[in-house]
Amino acid sequence: MKAPRRPIQAAATWLRRQPPKVKAFLAVISGMAALVLLRAIVHDHDNLFVAAEAVHSIGIAVLIYKLMKEKTCAGLSLKSQELTAIFLAVRLYCSFVMEYDIHTVLDLATLATTLWVVYMIRFNLRSSYMEDKDNIALYYVVVPCAVIALVIHPSTSHHVVNRIAWAFCVYLEAVSVLPQLRVMQNTKIVEPFTAHYVFALGVARFLSCAHWVLQVLDTRGHLLVALGYGLWPSMVLISEIVQTFILADFCYYYVKSVFGGQLVLRLPSGVV
Repeated sequence: MKAPRRPIQAAATWLRRQPPKVKAFLAVISGMAALVLLRAIVHDHDNLFVAAEAVHSIGIAVLIYKLMKEKTCAGLSLKSQELTAIFLAVRLYCSFVMEYDIHTVLDLATLATTLWVVYMIRFNLRSSYMEDKDNIALYYVVVPCAVIALVIHPSTSHHVVNRIAWAFCVYLEAVSVLPQLRVMQNTKIVEPFTAHYVFALGVARFLSCAHWVLQVLDTRGHLLVALGYGLWPSMVLISEIVQTFILADFCYYYVKSVFGGQLVLRLPSGVV
């Protein structure tokens, strides 16, 4: 006689059997429900952006703990860390010349820790770096973002170079996690600390996306006008949404693994 399955296992089994269109529809519905909940319980939606940066910092702290405790960078993408450092450096430059605020300080701290991670992977722990798995060329990610930024950027009164730089860091941030997802796709097995880090990125991306969407709703669309005219306001929102959906599939399997009591995350074919 089979033991009764727990509700979470039954729901996961049912969801896994659904066609891709149904899964996508359920993901959209879940995201909308989460936005409604956040709008109800968080009164100042600017706090969501701060929360997103805080969660990102927690993710990096987990990464640093992994590097210091386990003395290995296996499963980590050096290229994702380098892309993160690039967009943070560009965003810091934009903050200093365009709009200096508390986020500038947070970005500076995040950039410093990211550069430390890059240094550890590139030099101290090079022997454990899975270079053959980290096989996305950086120019495949950087060049398209730069080209789009040249064409679609803010229409503010700032110097055009600064406006293009701002757009570039927005686009690059949206896709900076792709090399890390490729590494996990190639290995299929994700050890706990790396899984925690990527899940933290997913949560941070969702909170950041929720911040922008709720701000647009709160201002009844006036925020889009404040961002400028043309395609730029739409591209900002699209970039935020892309960041969230890139990591949504992984986050689903992460939550399923945690509830299932598995320490090592095993990804089925086709994920990420």
